[in-house]
Amino acid sequence: MKPLHTRTLLLAAATVALAGCAGSAAQQQAAVDHDKMANDMVKAAFRDQGIAKVERVTQIDETLKACNAADVAGKPLDAATAKRIEEANLKTVKWPSDGKFLGDWKEGEKIAQSGRGMTWTDAANSVNGGNCYNCHQIAKEEISFGTIGPSLYNYGKIRGVTDPSSAAAKPIVEYTWGKIWNAKAYNACSNMPRAGHMGTLNEQQVRHIMALLLDPASPVNK
Repeated sequence: MKPLHTRTLLLAAATVALAGCAGSAAQQQAAVDHDKMANDMVKAAFRDQGIAKVERVTQIDETLKACNAADVAGKPLDAATAKRIEEANLKTVKWPSDGKFLGDWKEGEKIAQSGRGMTWTDAANSVNGGNCYNCHQIAKEEISFGTIGPSLYNYGKIRGVTDPSSAAAKPIVEYTWGKIWNAKAYNACSNMPRAGHMGTLNEQQVRHIMALLLDPASPVNK
């Protein structure tokens, strides 16, 4: 499971368990301590194995803490908190070191198709995939895709990107890079993984996915 989803499920389970018996003041106080109960459950149920470490579900930053708490409470973040989180995450976006935003769309398709990497059976130096089709429709030729995220078919074409290097295309090019690098910079509690920020994808891989989405020659824009 992804850290966010695992954490959310554990916190929700803790809330349900405590709510059923929260009759006294002491029990109500115990119901507030969701984090401790979740941490105890993780320690009891998870273990390190290979490159998969328990820290993936125990070491979460302030962004995930706020979003998990809102998820358990069943309500969205307040506007001020959401804005603060987005601003903080936007500062973490690392822009292309050489100023080049697009790579090879053919390599981008391979990365989007691949969900390999980061499991306990993978070598520490193995190359991760992006698993983009798990949540999005992208190229029309691929008929197996998830619908958690919006369709990205015709992504660049719909946005009028005929020359990704032009000044006119700069806003959408930069937004797309930032969204892939750290989606929470634009939507505080986005379900989209922070691919670049968390080190799932490297700079060159992000370039290739950018090309898949924005290169006029890519099948995505045909």
